[in-house]
This record gives sequence, C-alpha cells and structure tokens, in this order.
Amino acid sequence: EIKQFSANWTELNPRWRIETCFIEFADVLLDEGLDNAARDAERVIVVPLILNAAGHVKMEIPHHINEARVRHADVEFVYATHLGANDAILTILKRNLRKVMAQMDMPDPKTTGVIILGRGASDCVANGEIAKMARWLFDETDHEYVDIAFTGITYPRLEAVVKKQATLGMTQMAILPYYLFTGTLMERIKRQVERLLKQYP
Repeated sequence: EIKQFSANWTELNPRWRIETCFIEFADVLLDEGLDNAARDAERVIVVPLILNAAGHVKMEIPHHINEARVRHADVEFVYATHLGANDAILTILKRNLRKVMAQMDMPDPKTTGVIILGRGASDCVANGEIAKMARWLFDETDHEYVDIAFTGITYPRLEAVVKKQATLGMTQMAILPYYLFTGTLMERIKRQVERLLKQYP
C-alpha cells in the first residue's frame, strides 16, 4: 500500500524523484532510502508517513538523517513534519465513521459508542494527539461516547473500553482504527473484534 501511495505521488508529480523506505520490518530501510534519494540530488525532503510524533519521529529518523548528512555533505536534507492531528485527518475519521454507521441496522449515535483505536506510544504527546482527535470527533458528531483505546505500549486497551461502553448502555460500537496502512496490527485488530463479537453478541 505504501509503494502504491508512492507510485500515485510519482504519477501526480512526474518532475519529482520519489524514493520509498521504511523504519523497520521491510526492505529498503532508512539509511539505504536516504542514500538512494541523495544520489545525484541537491536536496532531499524526508516526509514521514506517520500519524503521531513518538520515538520514530523525534529521535530515530532525525538520527538517520544526521548520519546521511555526514555521508552526503553536499546534499541538503529537509525533514518535513509528521501528519499529526489536523482537520484533514478529522475529515477522514468522520468519513470512516459515516461508513461504519451506514452498515448498521439502527444507526443511532445516541446508542452507538465510538472508539478510536491507535497504536499507542510511551510518548504522552503522541497519545495526546489521538485524544485530541477523539475530542474533535465528539464535538463534530452526536455520539455520546467517543473514547480512545490502544493496541499496545499504553492503556486503555480495546477490550476494557468496549466493556465500559457496554456497561454505559451502548448497544453498538464503531471501532475506528487510527492507522494509515494495513499490516500486522490491523490483522490483529480484526481478530480482537471477532472475539469481542462473541463476548458481546
């Protein structure tokens, strides 16, 4: 999906040379990607496709960029900001929520809880960005409960939030994964939801 996204960018901007690399778990990691981008270039703009500013954004990527600056002293490296919490992301969340509500037999926001499910980080600012999106979504909709949950690192976890909303009388729940692309964690979320459906038929 990331490679397709990159190909779409290239098609829209044929004058740019767009290279794709990854932080972990894939071919072409940061150092190789930065070297590829610096080849025959005067400037490299590094765009992190990351929603929240935790360790990867604040420490790991800058470290690799600084090392690339040493290897390519004649190339300017510009580090763009991460995606963050903003109106564009809120628009996507609202659209995803509308899609979920359209699939329900009784799409009543007063009885449908919303859970924004993020990755979770040890960085409180990164977790706070998800909390901010939940607040904005609450303000823009008629849902009585818009909560956050995390798949790892921090709490609360999805199961605990589902239990809380069920106790508060929500008869339906819209779980909105706060991820950019499909991957291992998205598959794990699907399995979690299948188990929850059995627990709360």
